Amino acid sequence: MREFSILLMLALAAQIAQDAPSPSSASTLDYAFFRDRVQPIFLAKRPGHARCIVCHDHGSPRLEELSPGATNWNEEQSRKNFDSWQWVVVPGDPLTSRLLMHPLAAEAGGDPFHAGGKHWKSQSDPEWQTLAAWVRTGAPRSSTRAAHAVTLDFDFYRTSVEPIFVKARQPNEGSGNACFTCHTVLATRMRLEPLSPGATSWTEAQSRSNFDVVSRLVVPGDPAKSPLLLHPLAREAGGDPVHTGGKFWASKESPEWRILAAWVDGQTAASPKQ
Repeated sequence: MREFSILLMLALAAQIAQDAPSPSSASTLDYAFFRDRVQPIFLAKRPGHARCIVCHDHGSPRLEELSPGATNWNEEQSRKNFDSWQWVVVPGDPLTSRLLMHPLAAEAGGDPFHAGGKHWKSQSDPEWQTLAAWVRTGAPRSSTRAAHAVTLDFDFYRTSVEPIFVKARQPNEGSGNACFTCHTVLATRMRLEPLSPGATSWTEAQSRSNFDVVSRLVVPGDPAKSPLLLHPLAREAGGDPVHTGGKFWASKESPEWRILAAWVDGQTAASPKQ
């Protein structure tokens, strides 16, 4: 069942609409490096597997279709590719970047599955190293906690926020899968610790590791600018355009959304609920 859920989530990822806003204006990743050294990887022939472009010129992330007779993308097409593929990397951090982890063999630290097959047996592969070098051209996203007066409370996180990640979902809630199903096995910005066999919650040490990861996805004191709250929120309610796991909250009045907002606003385990 768990393997099926993972495959389902990955299938959903391939269906994501290509209407996400472009982050290029704020990007710190090197465009010329992408154009000249990363794009050729998408065109490389792969014995036993299709070239990346075969699936991605109509899938997600999107690669622009080559012009008739062309063997490479023109400048305009390359810019569009650059915009699309930034969404699957975390600048400065190759090991949490889906671009690098999805086609990497699981035994080398990669994701469990990639519809196009596993292209790299190890992180020493020249292509993997090229992609890692590109990701490192971007400035890492640092935690914003120090810049704000609001302090995120670990105890409230552990007792009220973390249970949301293991909650069983109904078929009409997003993809119907609990958050941890994918977020403990796939390379995402919210990579959670794997649950111990038979466990339904994390140990305190695991929760502290998760707390550090999840805290980077919020802007303390400002729920409306926190990706953790916007990603699974319906677009018509102000959420992000897409979330691979689907949309869990139809509005900001959802009890779960309000719990997360309270945590981001600084609520502690000892303080009264807001």
